[in-house]
Amino acid sequence: MEDDYDAADRDAEDYEDEYEDDYYDDDVADHEDEKPPAPEDSTARKTVRTVGELLITAGLVILLFVVYEVYVTDLISAGKQDDATHALDDQWNANTVEPADAQRQAKYDLIEGQAFAKMYIPVFGPDYKFSVVEGTTDKHLEIGPGHYVDTALPGDPGNFAVAGHRVGKGAPFNDLDLLDSCDAIVVETQTQWFVYRMLPKSGEVANWAQSPKAKDPKCAKVSPLGGSYDKTVGQEVVLPSQGEVINAIPHFTGTAPEAQQVALMTLTTCHPRFSDKQRLIVHAVLAQGYPKAPGFVPEELKEQ
Repeated sequence: MEDDYDAADRDAEDYEDEYEDDYYDDDVADHEDEKPPAPEDSTARKTVRTVGELLITAGLVILLFVVYEVYVTDLISAGKQDDATHALDDQWNANTVEPADAQRQAKYDLIEGQAFAKMYIPVFGPDYKFSVVEGTTDKHLEIGPGHYVDTALPGDPGNFAVAGHRVGKGAPFNDLDLLDSCDAIVVETQTQWFVYRMLPKSGEVANWAQSPKAKDPKCAKVSPLGGSYDKTVGQEVVLPSQGEVINAIPHFTGTAPEAQQVALMTLTTCHPRFSDKQRLIVHAVLAQGYPKAPGFVPEELKEQ
């Protein structure tokens, strides 16, 4: 009797479980079928989506442009710089000058877009060297630093002025703002080495003679120039329209006999980085010159 009761009880439980499973399965299925209606694709939503897509596309375009300007153009310019340097080396090797010739003078074949000198800035490391080409157009500056046409030549009285990019296209003057007074800028020509040193900055001029830096051996031939050069300091920031910074006497619009002109070197580049709103200017004065000789390298190239 108990066995029959137990069997009936189990059958009832199985029926209840089957009923509950069917009930809950149907309930879940009913809820799954009840999906919320999709929101209407209104004009406002379309506009927001379109604007968002345009902004993403614009961001990608800008990013690709930055990558191209900073990295790709560096690679392209490096190749052009190598070609210019090899051509200059071949020219120098072909036009040899006897070391015993004490009267030899620097000779330049100034052809726009072609290199005629080499520039070193020792404090930027032993690998910092660029061949300087004639001309300052965009095409010229893609090769390397460019000499302003009609400004002085290396070692001569007047202003040997050179422009260079700060970002992309080789960026030879990327760290120009890090130069300090008395730092050397070495220029190599076929027959000579010329050592220029950056002039005192505007804040150093007044007390230069009493400053510890003035006693540094590197600064032995560096001091504020004064006179017609009273506005010529080691570093300044100017507007692009202020072309007078590359005058024979910077900021001086009059004429001065060559005998009264100091031998200067001026470097110019855009300021700040990634902008051309202003120009960063560095002025340096000729401090030393050496005739080239086999195996000779100026000690100034070892300064760090």
